[in-house]
Amino acid sequence: MAFARPKKREPVGEAGLFEYAVGTLARKMRTVRDLKRLMRSRAMEGAEGERDMDAVMARLIDLKYLSDTRFAQDYTRMRKENQGFGRRRVQQDLAMKGVAKELVATTLAAAYDETDEVALARAYCERKRIKQPVDQKETVRVMNRLMRAGYGSNAIFKLLRAWNVEVPVEVSDEGEEYELPEF
Repeated sequence: MAFARPKKREPVGEAGLFEYAVGTLARKMRTVRDLKRLMRSRAMEGAEGERDMDAVMARLIDLKYLSDTRFAQDYTRMRKENQGFGRRRVQQDLAMKGVAKELVATTLAAAYDETDEVALARAYCERKRIKQPVDQKETVRVMNRLMRAGYGSNAIFKLLRAWNVEVPVEVSDEGEEYELPEF
């Protein structure tokens, strides 16, 4: 029996939800939205379940076990320092996790405003052993990889220029120059 269906859990009250939430937070940091989503499957249905979840959330916030602000700061710091990701990638990840836009903006401003994005991209390339491209195909591959890592086009182009990689210049509708590799 490879794929047995999980047993239907009995809904739990406020005390059971609190115990579950503390255990969940002990294993991994969570946002308010994420924890509420996880608790919903264990809570009673209807208004009583919502009331219990709200009470548990309030208690966790009072005990400082749960904080979206702290989550956003820690998550941003870890993604920047450990994985070397750029601003855009962290912004998208936080938005997917349910952090408020205003909180994301202030957290990213505090973490990335004083950071040299080109140096961060260079360090990312060294850590991931991304080599200097020798032809257009490799240039496109490096650019796509850096874009997925969350770096802006300006930082990518500055890094490519530092590697002496030729990138053609295009002019946009607004008269601004931007550079794109040929496909």
